[in-house]
Amino acid sequence: MSLNHPFRTSLEAQITDLKEKKVYKRLNYLSSPQAAHVQMEGRGDVLILSSNNYLGLCNEPEVIEAGHEGLRKFGAGTGSVRFICGTFTVHRELEGALAQFVGCEASMTFVSCWNANEGLTATVVEEGDVVFSDELNHASIIDSMRLAKAITKCSTVVYKHSDLDDLVAKLRAHTGARRRLIWTDGVFSMEGSICKLPELLQVARDHDAILAVDDSHATGVLGRTGRGTAEHFGVLGEVDVITSTLGKALGGAAGGFVAGPAALADLLTQRSRPQLFSNALPPTVAASALAAVRYIETHPERVQQLRDNTAWFRAAITEAGFKPIPGDTPIVPIIIGETAAAIAMSDAMLAEGIFVTGFGFPVVPHGTARIRCQISAAHTRDDLEFAVGVFRRVGAKLGVI
Repeated sequence: MSLNHPFRTSLEAQITDLKEKKVYKRLNYLSSPQAAHVQMEGRGDVLILSSNNYLGLCNEPEVIEAGHEGLRKFGAGTGSVRFICGTFTVHRELEGALAQFVGCEASMTFVSCWNANEGLTATVVEEGDVVFSDELNHASIIDSMRLAKAITKCSTVVYKHSDLDDLVAKLRAHTGARRRLIWTDGVFSMEGSICKLPELLQVARDHDAILAVDDSHATGVLGRTGRGTAEHFGVLGEVDVITSTLGKALGGAAGGFVAGPAALADLLTQRSRPQLFSNALPPTVAASALAAVRYIETHPERVQQLRDNTAWFRAAITEAGFKPIPGDTPIVPIIIGETAAAIAMSDAMLAEGIFVTGFGFPVVPHGTARIRCQISAAHTRDDLEFAVGVFRRVGAKLGVI
């Protein structure tokens, strides 16, 4: 392609525009395992306050060794989709463990939770069905609905965030639908808020609807033993469908899953396009994820440590003069205002040895740009005290506090 080709020129113009608006994202390269502290290229030792590694299992020796053993036993990859010759015994063992962990009858793994969500929606709805989505749902849910609408000609409806009256009104407006599916995040990743699960379950029952919960930021995090939003509210086993990731609290490798009735897992095997047309989850990843599930089951104190760290940090950052969005999850968003200001603050924090990400439009609405802190069980009290001290200095310097 010539240097002045119109396609290349237009792409470069888009990148220049992002840089001029000060919303251009630069990648930071790590040269060590994901942990509370990492080695970042050009930065040295950095405290991570922006990772989904909620339980610190990314670098847990038992999880790593299980991945090594899976690699030795099963090889590097599957070389096939599931229904041909890409299903290994470790897939069955992992899917059984995941289903039991989240309180469902069966589960099916995918190479990501994004694929799991896409595979679920387009498989279970048809023309004449309606899918209802919370307005703050994750992009993977939104795109799964767009894809399902294009493939199946179903209808889609968005209801106001956690507004059950609005949801009920919209359910009543579609009483003639063949099937109605309600989609919600368990924990909303930009807010750190938890869905109103007991009430949503009641609404679904009252209106003969199916409830699907993406528990990616809740699996391993919420509930006394980390089994997610359902355990947090005491309704384990009552949710119709749960999707989640293997890439956050469960060791941080990759992959996702759909859990629900055994017939659902079977139907996904038969019809879900991400399952039919892409290679299965690598067995080494399945083995490490299985070890992570077993680790959480035998070490509930790790979940409690995450809860203790979160409570301490929320109290300390508030005392320092910041106003985080209230909540009970290890996602602690601190509203800054404008996107450029949030990015400037995250850059200043990194210069002080703390990596924490600033999010702005279009990820969040205009004027609500934020620094999103994510606490881990791997953080020590010294780590968190250091972080609060840096927040206080940088916040004062930039006029945030």
